[in-house]
Amino acid sequence: MTVPFTTPDPQVVADSNIRDFTRHAGMDGADYAALHQWSVTDLEGFWGAVWEYFDIDADTPYQRVLAEETMPGARWFTGATLNYAHHALRNHADDAVAVAALDETGSCYEVTAGRLRAQVASVAATLRDLGVGKGDRVVGYLPNTPHAIVAFLATASLGAVWSVCGQDYAPRAAADRFAQLEPAVLIASDGYLFNGTAHDRRDATLELALTLPTLKATLLVDHVGLPWPAQPFPSLVVPWEDAAARTEQLTCTPVEFDHPLWVVFSSGTTGLPKGIVHGHGGVLLEHLKTLGLHSDLGPGDRLLWYTTTHWMMWNLVASTLLTGATTCTYDGSPAPLAEPDVLWKLAARHRVTVFGTSPQYLLGMAKFGIDPSVHDLSSIRVVGCTGSALPASAYPWVRDHVGERVLLASISGGTDVVCGFAGSAPNTPVWAGELSAPHLGVALAAYDAEGSRVVDQVGELVVTRPMPSMPLYFWNDPDGSRYRDAYFSSYPGVWRHGDWITLTSRGSVIVHGRSDSTLNRNGVRLGSADIHDVVERLPEITEALVIGAEEPDGGYWMPLFVVPAAGVVLDDDLREKIRDAIRKGASPRHVPDDILEVPGIPHTRTGKKLEVPVKRLLQGAPVEQVVNRGAVDAPDLIDHYARLGAARRKRPA
Repeated sequence: MTVPFTTPDPQVVADSNIRDFTRHAGMDGADYAALHQWSVTDLEGFWGAVWEYFDIDADTPYQRVLAEETMPGARWFTGATLNYAHHALRNHADDAVAVAALDETGSCYEVTAGRLRAQVASVAATLRDLGVGKGDRVVGYLPNTPHAIVAFLATASLGAVWSVCGQDYAPRAAADRFAQLEPAVLIASDGYLFNGTAHDRRDATLELALTLPTLKATLLVDHVGLPWPAQPFPSLVVPWEDAAARTEQLTCTPVEFDHPLWVVFSSGTTGLPKGIVHGHGGVLLEHLKTLGLHSDLGPGDRLLWYTTTHWMMWNLVASTLLTGATTCTYDGSPAPLAEPDVLWKLAARHRVTVFGTSPQYLLGMAKFGIDPSVHDLSSIRVVGCTGSALPASAYPWVRDHVGERVLLASISGGTDVVCGFAGSAPNTPVWAGELSAPHLGVALAAYDAEGSRVVDQVGELVVTRPMPSMPLYFWNDPDGSRYRDAYFSSYPGVWRHGDWITLTSRGSVIVHGRSDSTLNRNGVRLGSADIHDVVERLPEITEALVIGAEEPDGGYWMPLFVVPAAGVVLDDDLREKIRDAIRKGASPRHVPDDILEVPGIPHTRTGKKLEVPVKRLLQGAPVEQVVNRGAVDAPDLIDHYARLGAARRKRPA
């Protein structure tokens, strides 16, 4: 059996929330595997214990934990009424820091819990005066600052429904999301910081407001110090300073357990983004479990997770408040040119205990020789990493440059469930390149094409029993057909997520990439992530994208696109080095047919490579049928790949 990269520290385990929870649940002495097995075989017992352990304050008690176990359509905690915002605002003393607002310049201001509650109460009263009530929609066009958290909690306190996206989205792309919701109020900032520049979004905000005819008002936030233009907005304008400065008592409206809390949107790379609706109760329990047990957060802790407001990780950043810990917002580039290690500096200065990022960030730090250990990172006990599979090569770097006893928690989940399917916990070992275990309460399995469970083999990631944070429904999907087709068409009654994974016999999880972009060479399947991992370790390569494209004549073309590092020439010697690395490190059957230099790799705005859209472009699909440019981080790259596909199709047979 492979030796773990790290094993749990007995003292850390003894002091952890998950050990305390295990005792609370009557399973004292159980290891993680036993606890997980109980959590997925006795759903009512486990989730009832989570409710009790975190002392859920329901206005009306529940009648049964799981009244109906169906997927989709499970009915959780029937009869209960509660409010997410009440729980987010109840666990801090008035003078405790609830939110630390950081930015790429290194500056910080802190918001105490008393101040946060006052601002939420004031903004909620303003929204109420504007006619916002239970079920109405409020949308935010905002960077990751305390304004977004205040606006969200104020909305949730009323039983209204929240949605937000970052201001790097063009107005049209934001409208593709928000117009579906017919919002009553828009809350927007004058701009955001990124890489040394204050980006002006005043005109973009006006353009967005003009596309939302249902608006009753727009709340305008002064964040980067730009005066708002004199042009009239199409609805009432309320300065944020006025909305947040009233003296009000906070009252949270009790809502049903499955009342909509927020709408998060799919990336929208291949069409209109899907609005995924989650409920107050499901999010509350899933996030308390994820943050309180898996990340071991509680009073005195601080979480700093780099995200934008349109990525589901922002939702977890906001939910940090549920645990009584301090959440850190961050406005700016994760690695600004002026100070590429600023996040590590801020983590040291503010004694961050959970530091969250992406594989691309960690690999970039290593590749460009940035050493976080020049800062005092002794407070960090967890480095969380999600967005794609974290390659094994990153694990020694984190150990050597962040800390020997740091728990490196690679996590796989999704916007769809707004939480993780698999990751780590204080009492799990860590294997390099693998996720330690399925999360508690997640009945994770790998299925083959016939729908049979497989172990130590690549299969489809499925969830065989419901989770409280599975979507209530999709917005504008009245008969539920789009929802069922998205997750339940392959295996009726079983959630298919669309990832290839291996569940190992030791209980860990290996993520191979999206199953709809699998490399199928002569019947042998390999995840694209396995190729990317090998190639991106090479110092000569900044980023790579491999595609397996079926061709009309029955052929199969597997090109590898690479972005060379600065000053590196992609010549025959480097191509052979790449091929040799793939042969030895991934698979001799999956050496690419061509290795092509490209100016960049396109991603969704949450950092995921556009594998399927690029594949379809190479196969000749029209751009307008393949990708929504507004959902792409570098839209101009789309034309480059479309031209590559067109040029290949013109070649003589």
